[in-house]
Amino acid sequence: MAVAFHNLNSASGLKKLDEYLLTRSYISGYQASKDDITVYSSLAKAPSAEYVNASRWYNHIDALLRISGVSGEGAGVTVEGSAPITEEAVATTTAADAKASAAEEEDDDDDDDVDLFGEETEEEKKAAEERAAAVKASGKKKESGKSSVLLDVKPWDDETDMKKLEEAVRSVHLEGLTYGASKLVPVGYGIKKLQIMLTIVDDLVSVDDLIENYLTVEPINEYVQSCDIVAFNKICK
Repeated sequence: MAVAFHNLNSASGLKKLDEYLLTRSYISGYQASKDDITVYSSLAKAPSAEYVNASRWYNHIDALLRISGVSGEGAGVTVEGSAPITEEAVATTTAADAKASAAEEEDDDDDDDVDLFGEETEEEKKAAEERAAAVKASGKKKESGKSSVLLDVKPWDDETDMKKLEEAVRSVHLEGLTYGASKLVPVGYGIKKLQIMLTIVDDLVSVDDLIENYLTVEPINEYVQSCDIVAFNKICK
């Protein structure tokens, strides 16, 4: 049975979500699924500690997306009436993130050659390869299905104008490509990456082609250093 939420970026919407998650670990079923990604991407920022259950769920999904992605199909969920993500909401981070970034900046004074985005572990590389394979496989299918894609877009440094970066990304218009919610996620050393949801028609859009031939070439590569697929899920066939 499909689940519906309303006005998730309002106090009443967050309260309903918090109550719903009181006895559940995920939006539907017993594993993380595309339903969780749908609700996660509809929130302008992490729920405050006041909403204990929603905050716990949000942090868990955020961690899964960073580490290995989410592959569960889900039962179907709709989110209606949520306010669009504002620049203020996108720029807001938790106090913990701010403290962590400040500490990292202090340690960075004498380390100009540090790898800002860190090296991938073997597990992360394997997960990335599996996601890439899933993307390529979906492009070979003849049926015109749709997929939901969560994309990480990384800037060159902390001086990159993230507003212009997002505008540049959204300026790419392809048949079968629809942009969804987005947010800025702290990486460290004062740098943030753009995390943006896409909906694609599989027969019309290849995510690999989108990244290689549109998002990392001139003039967009003035702002974008690289793009990574965080999650790739079929939403209909």
